[in-house]
Amino acid sequence: MQDKLLNNCPKGRVQPLDIVILSRIQFALSTLFHFLFAPLTMGLVILVAIMETMHVRTKKDLYRRMADFWGVLFTINYTLGVVTGIVNEFQFGTNWSKYSTFVGDIFGTPLAIEGLFAFFLESAFIGLWFFGRGRISPKMRAFSMWMVALGSNTSAVWIITANGFMHHPVGYELKDGIIHLSNFWELVTNPYAIYIFIHTLLSSYTTGAFFVITVSAYHLLRTPKMDFFRISFRYGILFALFSTFAVIGTGHFHGVYTAKAQPAKAAAFGSIWESEEDHPYPLLVIPNVKKERNFIEWLKVPYLGSLLYTNNIHGKVPGLMDFPKEDRPSVHPLFWSFRIMVGIGFLMFALPALAYYLYRKKQIFYNKKFLTILVYSLPLPFIATNLGWVVTEMGRQPWVVYGLLRTEKAVSPISLGEILFSLGGLVLFYSILIIVDVYLLVKYARKNPEVKE
Repeated sequence: MQDKLLNNCPKGRVQPLDIVILSRIQFALSTLFHFLFAPLTMGLVILVAIMETMHVRTKKDLYRRMADFWGVLFTINYTLGVVTGIVNEFQFGTNWSKYSTFVGDIFGTPLAIEGLFAFFLESAFIGLWFFGRGRISPKMRAFSMWMVALGSNTSAVWIITANGFMHHPVGYELKDGIIHLSNFWELVTNPYAIYIFIHTLLSSYTTGAFFVITVSAYHLLRTPKMDFFRISFRYGILFALFSTFAVIGTGHFHGVYTAKAQPAKAAAFGSIWESEEDHPYPLLVIPNVKKERNFIEWLKVPYLGSLLYTNNIHGKVPGLMDFPKEDRPSVHPLFWSFRIMVGIGFLMFALPALAYYLYRKKQIFYNKKFLTILVYSLPLPFIATNLGWVVTEMGRQPWVVYGLLRTEKAVSPISLGEILFSLGGLVLFYSILIIVDVYLLVKYARKNPEVKE
């Protein structure tokens, strides 16, 4: 079936390997740069909206000042994040024109909806919220922030719908070497996209929660009695407890579905070489790709592998040797990225769980060692989220659209000089944006807001 589909793929000269690799590096860097902004935007906006709502319900000025403080930090990150997202989409035409031609009919619909509905919704209401301070009612400010939250989260729906098609193509028909949308409902209910969306959304909530926790912990180290940051801290740990627990759960079910839809990817991030039933799960593994086995497999837990991959202790787990070498993703990047991501995920659940325990015991606000640990935990959700995308995207290789179009056939007819120039410019441009974002966030996060004790 795949050979038949490949024969219908875009014809033309396949680009040299260095062009393909550099184009992949450029797109990967731009996406990872963008995802330093996007998760914080989607997560922090929910907490700001909750604070605005609490201001409306309680009439307490403290919640208004909390919403203003965290809202300024959200606005800084949102503004710079929008720029990175716009630049990212340009590459479909500049570096991946053959891919755009092949899937344009599919990609056009969700990306158009995202731009016309979600982006304009959040852009309009963030302006109303920010510039309407003192001019609109508290109810309208709360409503505006919830609309921003709806817009930012809806943007993710349509972007991930398009991305999900790349991993698990549905709702299409192939005519004259080009994919055409045949079933819109099947496209938007793609199970793979739904799993990615839920997992991504919850990981973004985790990022927003950890941001509030770490900034609050920074101030509580200096002024432990400040109600402003005590309440912010409480909201952060409660939100983090929910989101981290849910991320772990949805991550499991996403992995189970991946084993069905992309078994080679699932085998690669587990470094599983031979398919088998009743598969044990070794806790310590070092892959040996050349010999198609593992150097070590220690601390095997009976049946755990089958349970994790199939939700059945006797289920059959896919192995890499079931697939031709040219159809396998690279094992080492997937395996280590997956292991580190999972480890960070459990650590991110443990930290707010311990923080909540100490909070209930009324021992948290004067525990300087633990507060310091929380301050330095801020990079964890960003690292885990980006490693998750490394697993997702590199695991799809060597396909750009799984089973339909190989990556080397999707690149634009560009020269080595052109890609080197654009790659250098992109790295420089995004690095400046990151520096500006971090500078502004640190500047305003360190400010001690006026509070009424």
